[in-house]
Amino acid sequence: MTSPPAVLVEMIFPEQANHYGTLFGGAALALMARAAFVTASRRCRGPVVMARSERVDFTTPIRIGEMLELRAEILREGRSSLTVGVEGIAQPIGPEAPRPALQGQFEMVAVDAHGRPRPLDQTSA
Repeated sequence: MTSPPAVLVEMIFPEQANHYGTLFGGAALALMARAAFVTASRRCRGPVVMARSERVDFTTPIRIGEMLELRAEILREGRSSLTVGVEGIAQPIGPEAPRPALQGQFEMVAVDAHGRPRPLDQTSA
């Protein structure tokens, strides 16, 4: 079963920024994790948890007032886990072109009501 990619858009406000006026790395990771969670939850039709994040690359700063479009898609499926790739595109308000800003992979695991791994094809009980 294939799930459509999830697309989340977030406006970057000062409370998400560091002292340079750009998106704080921890806030960026949280947004990416949210996109991975939504994508995995849709595919699994039940609860998921993050088991690992892999190599997150920050390629360009994202400034306060810009939008960050996160595109998340499933890259790999296992028995109870899946890998979700997340790409972030910075979109300035105005004439500047959107630009790739970050990317990473997240390993998500489908879990049952007790928090134990469950097969992806089994709906949550």
